[in-house]
Amino acid sequence: MTLTNLEIFERLHEAVKGLLWTSESDYPFEAFIWEFGEKISLGNEIVLKITKHSLETTVKVVEFERFFRGVITERDLHNPEEAKIVIRYQELVWMMNQYLHDLKVYRIGEIEIDIYIVGKTPTGDYGGLATVSIET
Repeated sequence: MTLTNLEIFERLHEAVKGLLWTSESDYPFEAFIWEFGEKISLGNEIVLKITKHSLETTVKVVEFERFFRGVITERDLHNPEEAKIVIRYQELVWMMNQYLHDLKVYRIGEIEIDIYIVGKTPTGDYGGLATVSIET
């Protein structure tokens, strides 16, 4: 079953409710869909323009699986609440792999890093999640 952009947005939005990306501060995720009306190939410059960053802003692209590796790995030291969060992240990664293709993570900026986890929707548009990571 192929989902519409709206259905993908709604499912991602529900999946990240109450889920925080932990760095030096905790930030929520926001689901998004980028519809262009024409086929556009994403690259650093396009992502900077869409997200309203200066074209001189530092961009690092990270593999999707690598980005989530630390939060989907179960560890013996996790308490029950932390174990539930790991399961939520595992489900989120599975969901994103089901609904989006060619997933990439764009890390924009330094210290206060805007993160965009982006993949292609079945319609050829783009969707995913945004959050912030503080790294000093």
